[in-house]
Amino acid sequence: MNLKRSFFLGCFFAVFLLIHATAFAEMVSIRGDNVNMRSGPGTNHEILWKIGNGFPLEVTQKSGKWLKVRDFEGSVGWVHQGVTNKIPHAVVKANKGSNRNINIRSAPSTRTGTIVATATYGVVFKVLGKRDGWVQVEHANGVKGWIRGDLLWGA
Repeated sequence: MNLKRSFFLGCFFAVFLLIHATAFAEMVSIRGDNVNMRSGPGTNHEILWKIGNGFPLEVTQKSGKWLKVRDFEGSVGWVHQGVTNKIPHAVVKANKGSNRNINIRSAPSTRTGTIVATATYGVVFKVLGKRDGWVQVEHANGVKGWIRGDLLWGA
């Protein structure tokens, strides 16, 4: 009986930790342009691709000063923590494979928020705030507004 209880508590604790870790995943953003995403933790590893300023990434592992990260498409690589920061950013995840735009609105509502700009899949925004399922954003070109949170990754 004691063994069953210990097994149950162990499983419960493991599930709790997994859910907790997923719910509070560490996010970072890239600081700088043309930052190398590498295949492993070190400059001796292959450069997989280059990423730009503000690009949001989820940290999945750490090795010294290197971070193993995942992007909004699920691609995985390594970046040096020195080229990251904690300034929140998000990327448009909606409408992959199409030319359809999402709306950026003046207020967090489809009724009262007029469209101030549009964006396509993969566009990166700095996150300024959140309210009622909406995310207040600013683009590098100065455009500010609100986007529905379910259209973004990283927010």
